[in-house]
Amino acid sequence: MTPLSTGDPESIGGYTLLGRLGAGGMGVVYLGVSASGRQVAVKLVHGSYAEEEEFRTRFRQEIAAARRVSGAFTAPVVDADPDADRPWMATLYVPGLNLAEVVKKDGPLSQRELRALGLGLTEALRDIHRAGLVHRDLKPANVLMTEDGPRVIDFGISRAADNQSLTVTGRVIGTPPFMSPEQLASPRDVTSASDVFSLGSLMVFAAVGTGPFDADSPYMTGYQVMHEAPDLEGVPEALLRIVERCLDKDPAARPELTDLHRMLQALPESDATAPMKAREARESAGPSPRPRPAPWGAATTSVGTGTGRGRRARMLLTGLVAALAVMGLSIGAGVFLTGQDTTTASDATDTTTIPAASLPDGWRPWRTALRDDVKGVPLDYQTPGCVANGSNLFCGGTGFTVARVDPASGRTLWRSGTRPQGVRPIGVRDGLVYVYEDPDDTTRRVVALDAGTGQRRWQRDIDKAADPVLYDGGLLTLSPDSSSFVAYGRAGKELWRAASLDEYCTPAALGGVPYALCSAGTEPGQAPVDLMKVEPGSLTEAAVLPRKAEALGAVGGQPLFLAPQTAKDVYESGYERPYNALLRVVPETGQVKRIPLARPFTGAATLVDGVVYFVRANGSVTAVSANSGKQLWQKATDMESLSAPVVSATYKRVYFSNRFGRLLALDSRTGAEVWRTSALNDPGDKAQGTPPRVLLVKDAIVATAGDTAFSRSPDGPN
Repeated sequence: MTPLSTGDPESIGGYTLLGRLGAGGMGVVYLGVSASGRQVAVKLVHGSYAEEEEFRTRFRQEIAAARRVSGAFTAPVVDADPDADRPWMATLYVPGLNLAEVVKKDGPLSQRELRALGLGLTEALRDIHRAGLVHRDLKPANVLMTEDGPRVIDFGISRAADNQSLTVTGRVIGTPPFMSPEQLASPRDVTSASDVFSLGSLMVFAAVGTGPFDADSPYMTGYQVMHEAPDLEGVPEALLRIVERCLDKDPAARPELTDLHRMLQALPESDATAPMKAREARESAGPSPRPRPAPWGAATTSVGTGTGRGRRARMLLTGLVAALAVMGLSIGAGVFLTGQDTTTASDATDTTTIPAASLPDGWRPWRTALRDDVKGVPLDYQTPGCVANGSNLFCGGTGFTVARVDPASGRTLWRSGTRPQGVRPIGVRDGLVYVYEDPDDTTRRVVALDAGTGQRRWQRDIDKAADPVLYDGGLLTLSPDSSSFVAYGRAGKELWRAASLDEYCTPAALGGVPYALCSAGTEPGQAPVDLMKVEPGSLTEAAVLPRKAEALGAVGGQPLFLAPQTAKDVYESGYERPYNALLRVVPETGQVKRIPLARPFTGAATLVDGVVYFVRANGSVTAVSANSGKQLWQKATDMESLSAPVVSATYKRVYFSNRFGRLLALDSRTGAEVWRTSALNDPGDKAQGTPPRVLLVKDAIVATAGDTAFSRSPDGPN
């Protein structure tokens, strides 16, 4: 600590300042004391940044992030005022040097100290990630070394999954030697695996006194982080395999924190196995930034080979890169110039030739209004949209129930029905399009129309609340009095029926198989979910699932559900329920296999081709493997109110639309943005209040915004 300087305040927020603990480019940290004698570390933002609303927003996020984390290895927030003339935050003062200061003063850590450091940091990251955060700046200066273990501090650039993305032009967001490759390439898309990479770099620093990617400039460092193997020369052999896994360029290949904690626990607990204690060895050998041999037997690798290539190889590479820079060749330094995502379509895609688009005959981009003027009081479901079957397209809209639309031109071929309106058709199969009809307030029907002409083929009364579903053998409905499930064939003939339960039940088709989702009570979500297999004459219990479990579909013939982290009812605008596991049901045995997710995910979930896509209201998209629960990628798109996704196997893309008629294409393998379009001009007065939808007719993209439908090429905007 240093004394207060001229111009430093004497107090902040009622805390008397005793001295300076440190200063950086964005603020000063003071030691303060409250009236009761409690010591705090007070972070005060520089006046120049206090004038920037963007920076204030980041500071508010830091406060919110730090308050969400509570654990033995973090420093809790005790007070803050982000709206003061100069924003400030007070955290509990933790006496001790940071890791960088400890290594500079005493040299690298002993094996016992390394083990304790690794375990403490792993537990700190566990608490941080459980709060839904990614720290994003885990470095030696942000780790305080205290008597009872390390403390992680400074959540200044941490990212909560529910935070709006910020674009901070011209600033480095992170510390290059300890950043992950994905943080450098696409800083808004980092996941918890990024912190694991940073932990690996930090452990190397603690073990040998220098980082695995140290270089003469941040640009060179960034290049090495992204493209070069780490320099692990001198890392203790027992620790080597652990840090190698942490420093894998592929986020999915890095260990989970639970596995990492287990590996660190297996390390020796004392220094007894070394010829002498590391501290004693350092003292007898004199100061050295990179002592050898290290505890546990150092990994000694010949210069220029393997992961432990020497400093000489790095110096040669530095000279080569400098030469390239003089010649005007860019080698990735631009990732430091902006906080924006620098990943491009060319980064994300391979060189495989994409086949020519298969489009409806005579296709061209089109836009059409799904509106028709009718008299009378409308019954509006407010869920418009389209369904497709082959090259046939059917849409709901304003003033009619369903219309057949030419997918090549957008021309309306026929319309049918007026009540309800604003509703997506149930589905299309075998030349029939299935739609709703509500002739009065007490009757609801399913109507089968000829797909070619729009002529009515047959109709059947159904339950007012439970939606019918198409399954592999026909159409499953709930009877008008809710007493039985009824299956109909293509000609409208009743195939069979089965008595329902005396509770809330609704039809479902999971993997083409008819099921019922039932729960005690008068509304869904009030009790555990009974998954019932519906067969002629009977309902058979297949499994019992937790309350608020959400059906996604089926994988390999096995129904798949999302398990909620909490089933508590929350009546709050914008609330998104967190889910922490996938539940896979084995129908033959009733076994429910729980597949934990890496962290709780929120957002609307959609299962497509073995991948679960979580789409949040703020535009964040996360892809998770339905088989393993592992996160495949995450993308912060900054495009709010996205639709459910549709996936093109041909183009390896995931398409979305939003309520204003924007289209977005992401690479289905990496999540990198391929292209996006501008919003539609005047999509209509219904766009704001109705969910957007997108689908494919062959390779042509068809989307709806309100009661406007439009079609675009898979090649994106011209």
